[in-house]
Amino acid sequence: MVRAFAGACRRGTGGVLCLTKILLANDGSEGAFKALGTAISLAKHYQAELHMICVEELPMLPTTIDEVVEEREEADHRYEKVIERAQSLCYMQDVDVVTHVVYGHPVPAIIDFIQKHGIDHLVIGFMGHSAIYNRIIGGKSDKLVRLAPCSITVVK
Repeated sequence: MVRAFAGACRRGTGGVLCLTKILLANDGSEGAFKALGTAISLAKHYQAELHMICVEELPMLPTTIDEVVEEREEADHRYEKVIERAQSLCYMQDVDVVTHVVYGHPVPAIIDFIQKHGIDHLVIGFMGHSAIYNRIIGGKSDKLVRLAPCSITVVK
């Protein structure tokens, strides 16, 4: 289901915010589904188009092209239940969602998608890690907050 959305502007304490395209990054975790609830509320409030992206990480060093093809086929089935659950939750709230499964590394894939599709706002779930992990490696949510070329909501 895809509808044409005009979007709506709302005045807040920080000024006027206009959202027409909202993107939810969903890895299938409970945190991502919590974030979906926020994304649905925002889409309804702003009368915005809601997109959901699932990023399937491909092997770092695939040995053959067949391995890449096999990974992509598995990814389509791996996110099938995630997409069905999200569509069901959106349907119950009378919100249409456009789903996308892309391949690559999550942060660059999401940033690329935002730029190519003119996304106004990104909604992500937060997955907490230890302080040592965050200092050494950093979290995906931290990287997205730094690199996203749009406004972002991180749901804890």
